[in-house]
Amino acid sequence: MPEKRVYLETMGCQMNVLDSELVLGQLRTLGYEPTRDYTSADLVILNTCSVRQHAEDKVYSRLGELKHAKQKRPEMIIGVIGCMAERTSDGIQQRAPQVDLLCGPGKLNEIPGLIQEVIAQRANGTSQHAPHQVAIALEHDHSRKLPVAQRTLLDDDIEAFDLSRTAPPDGNVLQSYIRVQRGCDKFCSFCVVPYTRGPERSRPPTRLVEEAKKLADLGTQEITLLGQTVNSYSYAENGKVVRFAELLERIHAINGIERVRFVTSYPGDFTDDILQAIRDLPKVCEYLHLPIQSGSNAILKRMKRQYTVEHYVDLIDRARSLVPGISLASDFIVGFCGETKEDHQQTLALIERVRYKNIFMFKYSERPGTAADRRLPDDISDALKRRRHADLVELQQRMSLQHHQAMVGREVEVLVEGYSKAAIKAQEAEQSRGHEISWRRSDQLTGRTRGDEIVVFTGPESLIGQMANIRVTSATALTLHGEVVTDCPSLQRTTSR
Repeated sequence: MPEKRVYLETMGCQMNVLDSELVLGQLRTLGYEPTRDYTSADLVILNTCSVRQHAEDKVYSRLGELKHAKQKRPEMIIGVIGCMAERTSDGIQQRAPQVDLLCGPGKLNEIPGLIQEVIAQRANGTSQHAPHQVAIALEHDHSRKLPVAQRTLLDDDIEAFDLSRTAPPDGNVLQSYIRVQRGCDKFCSFCVVPYTRGPERSRPPTRLVEEAKKLADLGTQEITLLGQTVNSYSYAENGKVVRFAELLERIHAINGIERVRFVTSYPGDFTDDILQAIRDLPKVCEYLHLPIQSGSNAILKRMKRQYTVEHYVDLIDRARSLVPGISLASDFIVGFCGETKEDHQQTLALIERVRYKNIFMFKYSERPGTAADRRLPDDISDALKRRRHADLVELQQRMSLQHHQAMVGREVEVLVEGYSKAAIKAQEAEQSRGHEISWRRSDQLTGRTRGDEIVVFTGPESLIGQMANIRVTSATALTLHGEVVTDCPSLQRTTSR
């Protein structure tokens, strides 16, 4: 049987990255092998994001390119999956009639059946003529919250999808994601996630432990637990509620797992038992991604964020008191409806006060169907949004540089992930010239600290996949540079062979 090729492009958050990994595992059981060239693929799937308009514009741009590719190869199957498929399936069909299948994030287990549906339609001669037949699997009722007793994954098929983990094609399982919950109940006025991923549902802790053990057996050393509001994890088990801090303890106890991270946390639900778990469990990394979105209480109220700046700052102070040296990151939206100059200055003051390791900054973009879209005018000009975004970028670059410079001279534990981007680019350049590549000890490696700082250093290839002690020698706003400490245990094991 000739090999079938699939091109799968992922846009958006870590949840989409995990979804794509699982979808690719499904497709490989159907005989599809991944390719980086969409023009030669038999199946093209775009895993999409709807959080901002720019993300959706990128999808339509790619679909335009695929339209031309499909004209040359009409047997190609094109699928759009993820949040954008769920939010605007009608719009996709109108603007991109070349699409053959649509699948929302809660129905990804049905993709094999959708592909077979498209193939069957073509065999019957129906999809080659108007009207174009599109295979669709979507959820539509996302306007409700589930009672606490029902906040579990009620669909065994989609739970089996999460448990279907296999080693990825490139064999890289050093760092892996585990989804601990689906959906979100917050309904922040700017956010489309509750409408695309549904109500909050936590997965059974026994299955999460099972999945983590499977990953450990495959070679995973670092696990990141994923949830839209991961710290609100709650599951009723044998008459007792298992909350997130206890889940961290169970994952921490798994042999072979060396590091545990989690994203993304919601400030209004964050409790001290989680901070105590970070402090007391050696494998849980001292890193906290805690989005606030704005430093203005007036804006937070308009966003329906359910906490105040004072509450957030108190939480930050408790985190630093309980976990000295904890590394902090956050998300901010600039130019939200009605944002004044004073609101913007309060956001800058908060960043200066907290002094994050890094932040993720976004210009507000109206999302159809959200409360802000229905009730609040998008009254901040794009030019002003750009200027305010630039203010945050400039301030955070200074904060990040100071954060990194304070680490110069320290020894840090790094999980070595592979070659640095510069080393990979150099290799690709040499290969493009037809030169044979022979990696040398002086080539750059990269990895991350427990606090999620990126470190670049020189060392042998055999360090990849190991923990290494690195002495930080210099810093930029984005990266730490260092050298391998000579008494590093992993280096001793390497050089003693």
